[in-house]
This record gives sequence, structure tokens and C-alpha cells, in this order.
Amino acid sequence: MTDWTEYRITVKTKDMETAADIATMAAKQGIYVEDYSDLKKQAWDIAHIDLIDEELLEKDPDKAVIHVYVSPEDDDVEILAYISERLKISGIDFSIESSLSKTEDWENNWKQYFHSTPVGDRILIHPVWETEFDADGRIVLDIEPGLAFGSGSHETTRLCLEALEKHINPETTVLDIGCGSGILSVASLLLGAKEAVGVDIDALAVKTARENGEKNGFVSPRYTVIEGDLAEKVSGKYDVVVANIVADIIIKLCKSIKDYLKDNGIFIVSGIIDTREDDVLSAFRDSGLSIRKRHCDKGWICYELSLI
Repeated sequence: MTDWTEYRITVKTKDMETAADIATMAAKQGIYVEDYSDLKKQAWDIAHIDLIDEELLEKDPDKAVIHVYVSPEDDDVEILAYISERLKISGIDFSIESSLSKTEDWENNWKQYFHSTPVGDRILIHPVWETEFDADGRIVLDIEPGLAFGSGSHETTRLCLEALEKHINPETTVLDIGCGSGILSVASLLLGAKEAVGVDIDALAVKTARENGEKNGFVSPRYTVIEGDLAEKVSGKYDVVVANIVADIIIKLCKSIKDYLKDNGIFIVSGIIDTREDDVLSAFRDSGLSIRKRHCDKGWICYELSLI
């Protein structure tokens, strides 16, 4: 019998729900959450006793632990990279421990899991360390994903890229919010966009996105990457705004999207797990956004939206 790997992600209790949503998005087999913030009340509500084991009383009520279980068949490197990047984008402090391997093991060995990947009708995502590959007539996006999520292999990224293909022309301006490795914004430029701006809250992601832009021949002013929270440092309006993040951040972003999207522009959002779809749909309605298309793959949802 082959062992599974258990990852323990520790976050502050106040961030538990958002962190759990992020972990759920990546973990096919589900998660388990330890939350001791209201231990005494829970014990009374469930068992009507106020006597609690001393070991439980020693648990830190300000911390929650999210347990993620990964089968041997699943790509734990991709899963951990995804969770790590999304927690950073959400501004959540965290630590990750493993029952079978140390964090530095997957940080040092992750490259072996990324290979050239065709996406949509026109793009081939090509990790720069892979020397032998067949583009088969596709546009080649050379990328060093780093540990910032965005290798192109996850459903959320592929859905965004497939949607982007249909909306890019030589006059298109693109804003990529939560750009990570820059895969979506750089792909937009390779597809022929006039200019693209990426923004990310994480300094490492910003550095990685800029480097990936340079690898593909794009620098400022055609490609600009900004370090900031959502679009707070962005000015102007864009033909296409794309956000491959998580449901809670998309809901927050919807409130201000009119400030960044042209009247006839397209807003592409992904990173939505189907269990959060109703919450996101409510945010669309409240923010005056009309659904043009819905795409779904293995429980992940991507929307193409426009202003009403």
C-alpha cells in the first residue's frame, strides 16, 4: 500500500474560512480543519459538558490548522504551489508542514513535474528548462513558473487562456489581476494584444512575471508589472480584465471593476470552485455584470462577463 501525504497548513483563525476555500480548490480528496477558537462553547453545545481534555486546552485558539491529503497519483507540487500562491494573494500568513517530506524537498524538485503543455487552439506553454519539444505550429510561451502558480496545467489557468484567445486583437489592452507568474498577461501579448499590465500583491510573483515577460520579448511600456493589492495602483481602463484568483477575492474585485473595465470590455474570472458559484453569481448581479459565457472543467468555473 502506497502512503498518502498529509500537508498541514497553519493560519490565523480569522483567515481560516478563506484559507480553507483555497485549500478545497486544490485538494481533490477534501480537507480537514482544526479550529479551537471556540472550544469551550462547542463542547457545551455538542456534549453539554464544560470538562475538556488538557491537551485540547493547550491548543492555540488564535491558530487554525488545515489538513490537506494528497494521493500518490496526484501532483503534490502543483497543489502546494497553487495553495501557497493563493494564500499570498489573499494576504494570509501561513506555514506548511508535511508528514512525509520537508517543504524544501518540493521547493527544490518541483521542475521535474512541469512539461510543455498545449492550451486552447493556439498556445503552447513551454517551461524554459525543457530543451526538446514540438510546438506543432502553436505560439510558444516560454515560462519559468517558479513557485508562483501559473504553469498552465491547472484547469483554472487553462480556462482563462482559452477564453482570452477569443478576445485578443492588435488594439486590445489587458489587465491581469493576481498575475502570479504572468502567464495570462504574457500570453495575451503573444496572441497580439497592444499592451498588458500585470499586478500581484507578492513581490516574488512580480519579479517572476517581469522575468517571464522579458523571456518572451516584452518589457515596459508594452508589458508592465505592478506590486499592489488587486488594482489599487492601476490607472486607466482596459479592454480585457482577467482575474484567476479565488471566489472571495473575485467577489471583492467585482465591486470596483467598473473603474478598470471599458464600457464594452470583457471581464474574465476563474479560480471558482463550483461550491462557491452561488456566492459569485450574487456578486455579479450586485455589481452590474452580465454573464456572456460560462466554462466549467472538473468542478472549476470560468466566466466571461461584461458591464450591463
